Amino acid sequence: MELAVKNLQVSIGDKEILHSVSAVFPQGKRTAIIGPNGAGKSTLLKALAAINTDYQGEVLLGGQEIRALGRKAIARKIGILLQGAVAPPDTTVRQLVDYGRFPYRSLFSRDVKQDREVVEWAMAATQVVKLADRQVQTLSGGERQRVFLAMVLAQQPQILLLDEPTTYLDIAHQLEVMDIVVRLNKDYGMTVIMVLHDINHALQYADEILILKDGLIKAQGNPGEVMTVERLADTFGVKADVFVNSQGKSVLSPLELVK
Repeated sequence: MELAVKNLQVSIGDKEILHSVSAVFPQGKRTAIIGPNGAGKSTLLKALAAINTDYQGEVLLGGQEIRALGRKAIARKIGILLQGAVAPPDTTVRQLVDYGRFPYRSLFSRDVKQDREVVEWAMAATQVVKLADRQVQTLSGGERQRVFLAMVLAQQPQILLLDEPTTYLDIAHQLEVMDIVVRLNKDYGMTVIMVLHDINHALQYADEILILKDGLIKAQGNPGEVMTVERLADTFGVKADVFVNSQGKSVLSPLELVK
């Protein structure tokens, strides 16, 4: 299912954050949204998930304006993991992941067997089965991130939105989370749209890069073509060298600020 925005304008207070943004996020692909602080990346992600519906323009899910859909209908299609997610006190991993089943429940019905099977699948997909009975508050940062990702997966979304999923994680746990994201995309055809802070993660793990600056889209397309040293300088004010790693991926090595 395709997700798109047309002439999207979002303001917070009297400040316009996004200025008539239009973009299509390819179905079944991994799109990285990058840009400097304050560019509007998280604002765009929240509009895509209908967390913020106070906008002008359109957010289209399968060609339908997302504001016309109910909250549970959206949650069956789109899952989002925001920064700084916190679990209620004394919540176990299994309990937290089970919260992700909310779009499929009502006051009068619940498929307990299916819920249990999906929760187990989500924990297996994020490699947290062994942590199932642990309290979330006792886990490391990398473990917690995988658990919250499992909760989002329990929604069985077709589209996965991630807001800087590797922030505050060490290098090993960053790679662990990104490898899971790639596997979800490849094995289940899940569309992934992720705000990334690390430009080289975007180059390595995304099929497409969308660059935001000052609330405008500066470029969108193939990572190697979009994220050049010239565009890095224009977007972030940083000079860099570029080289190709052993996997054939371009890597940018920042050198100094543009003077």
